[in-house]
Amino acid sequence: MDILPADLSDYLLAHSTPADDLLRELAAETARDFPGDQQMQISHDEGEFLTMLVRITGARRAVEVGVFTGYSSLCIARGLPVDGTLLACDVSEEWTAVARRYWDRAGVADKIDLRIAPALDTLRALPAEESFDIAFIDADKVSYPAYYEEIITRLHPGGLVLLDNVLRGGRVLDPDPSDEATAAIMRTNDLVVADPRVDVVMLPSATA
Repeated sequence: MDILPADLSDYLLAHSTPADDLLRELAAETARDFPGDQQMQISHDEGEFLTMLVRITGARRAVEVGVFTGYSSLCIARGLPVDGTLLACDVSEEWTAVARRYWDRAGVADKIDLRIAPALDTLRALPAEESFDIAFIDADKVSYPAYYEEIITRLHPGGLVLLDNVLRGGRVLDPDPSDEATAAIMRTNDLVVADPRVDVVMLPSATA
């Protein structure tokens, strides 16, 4: 199920700040070298939204669960101040090797602390008082509830947690989902909206 019709999605992208040459090159390389996985990369409008949110909230410390080839990390890092930091969690040396090259070229590599390990291990090893201003979760869907809980307890008051793919292309409307990932996302959505610690808004996008 398409969240937005293709022509409306095209219109939306045409009226967003366009991607620069570096982001376009990264998207093209990802599509060429990882054709079976390229759907894991966020869309350009999502990337612009990430950069905007980081800037307008004044976030200084960010965490990302799920790096892939680094598009979202690059967008987050660009929004951070000079002394801002992004803790980036992933398990793939192959994917993140691409990310590292583009972070270097963008001049944001010194802001990013990449940890190659299961993200839950990385998060659970952080001090209990570790605090983040903004978090972006876009990794294996089955672990979303656990990622959320580890991050929310380390979030600075007034901070943001952003979860990608919460509509699963509309499959969350299925009362009996056939795949484990969609079932996990449905559990996560119910968990978050019932959490008294947070205020929640769910926004559709073309790739939600």
